[in-house]
Amino acid sequence: MRNLKLIVLVGFFAVSAFAQKRANHHKIVFQFTNAVDTLQQKAFINQLNNLTAHWPDAKYEVVIHSMGLPFVMSAKSKQLNAIKALRAKGVRFLVCENTMKNQKVTKDQLIPEVEYVKVGIAEIVEKQEQGWSYIKGGF
Repeated sequence: MRNLKLIVLVGFFAVSAFAQKRANHHKIVFQFTNAVDTLQQKAFINQLNNLTAHWPDAKYEVVIHSMGLPFVMSAKSKQLNAIKALRAKGVRFLVCENTMKNQKVTKDQLIPEVEYVKVGIAEIVEKQEQGWSYIKGGF
């Protein structure tokens, strides 16, 4: 009976350790392409806040392209403080340089919390190939 208790106890700790390790390995890439609507911006910020509270150790990337650019433009975003707070939690905001070029937007028009990728959609594809979960951000 003593051996059975030991086996059950060891099994419990192994399952708990696996579950905890797995929870810390969430990797989520978001695509955000529609920031014209300020309600969409707010909804997306709420999604990110909910997830970062639920899985604080997960990895998060937000790939911004197409019509999503105003979300991270200094003069247009309604969520600057929220973006800064999320960046401080480790959320990465990646802007597509192709979109910037097509829309004639320069880096000095964007908030300093962003990073840049050559092709936004390619970044999303590469993350999925690396096992990241994909979420369309916003509504």
